[in-house]
Amino acid sequence: MNTDTTTPREFQANWKGRFFTIWGGQALSLVGSALVQFALVWWLTVETGSATVLATASLVALLPQIFLAPFAGALVDRWQRRRVMIVADFSIALATLLLMVLFALGVAAVWHIYVLLFVRSLGGAFHHPAMTASTSLMVPKEHLTRVAGMNQTLQGVISMGAPPLGALLIELWPTQYILAIDIVTALIAILPLFFIAIPQPLPQTAPGGGAEKPPSYWQDLAAGFRYVIRWPGLLGIILLAMMLNFLLSPASALIPLVVTQVFQKGAMELGWFETLFGAGIILAGVVLSAWGGFKRRIVTSFAGVIGIGLAIILMGVVPANMFYLLLVAGFLQGVMIVFANGPLHAIFQSAIAPEMQGRVFSLIGAGATAMMPIGLMIAGPVADWLGVQAWFIIGGSICILTTLAAFFIPAIMNIEQNQAAPTSDNPAG
Repeated sequence: MNTDTTTPREFQANWKGRFFTIWGGQALSLVGSALVQFALVWWLTVETGSATVLATASLVALLPQIFLAPFAGALVDRWQRRRVMIVADFSIALATLLLMVLFALGVAAVWHIYVLLFVRSLGGAFHHPAMTASTSLMVPKEHLTRVAGMNQTLQGVISMGAPPLGALLIELWPTQYILAIDIVTALIAILPLFFIAIPQPLPQTAPGGGAEKPPSYWQDLAAGFRYVIRWPGLLGIILLAMMLNFLLSPASALIPLVVTQVFQKGAMELGWFETLFGAGIILAGVVLSAWGGFKRRIVTSFAGVIGIGLAIILMGVVPANMFYLLLVAGFLQGVMIVFANGPLHAIFQSAIAPEMQGRVFSLIGAGATAMMPIGLMIAGPVADWLGVQAWFIIGGSICILTTLAAFFIPAIMNIEQNQAAPTSDNPAG
């Protein structure tokens, strides 16, 4: 392994070739993971036909992201992030290899898949903050929004392409061959990390200028919480993002009911909705990659959130004889999600101190993920009581009103000016 170190300045002086080599490997790995996810869900569906089994599988995949991610983030900031990514990818590949052997021997069971889903989620709890935090050190700040747009485009391509490709492979190959794809793509993602040094945050210095005594793990963990709580602008955006996830995640889950109950349509029409949603993500990702958004990235992000709210409301008021408007709303939502998320990720990467990013990104991810089951638990009874489209009108309206209110909160609107992000003992407003 290449153990040479490099500084952010040295890496960014000639960053494109090295960064996109790493990024390309990670992109292939995401494709392999999506194919495996589809294949395993399909296997559980065919073998058990149990909604409880599928719900349990989803819960198993969520738990590490909610409860373990904050603890993983503190470790990501203490360890060399490149090695974290290698170990996480390799662990997932090894677990997939073991499951592939079980399928080849014909002894795979439901609980084996639960274990793999848990391991994959645990690996992601380490890998995602490590890669996201490393990106802010590899990519010049003025290009972070464009890279975020590329990531959104990639997600759109995967969301559109993985299900049909996975369905085709299921018809052609046994499950163990599909699992092998994920192993190969994971190894491709790991390979560049052995030869390309990723910048690490600079070590903190004591007030007298000497090296600061390394804090304990628990001190690091507490510092991450203090860092967020003491920075009003950052805390405000995180709370806003959590609330929006609480409102909007159930809307995605309720779309099949809207298609079937309100419009009396079937799987084909639902497929069209998902396709146009993915097409919106891809188109907007390309646009954001080329354009970069408004000069103030927070304005681009909030404009995107308001656009999401409008799209959600449109889904809630479309009459039953105008299904094409639901398709338009799905496409609009896909577009606006990119403009909301891409600049926001770039803001986090540029404004948060590099040595704190693993912890902060893990806290953000855990909070956002935790909102999903909570939102679903509340949205279900509301939809049964007021009608399935009611949640769309309520959620979209609150989404817009809350975002408009955020425009009048200086701590949130000026977060991009806080480039010298606060330390745990020196917060900025």
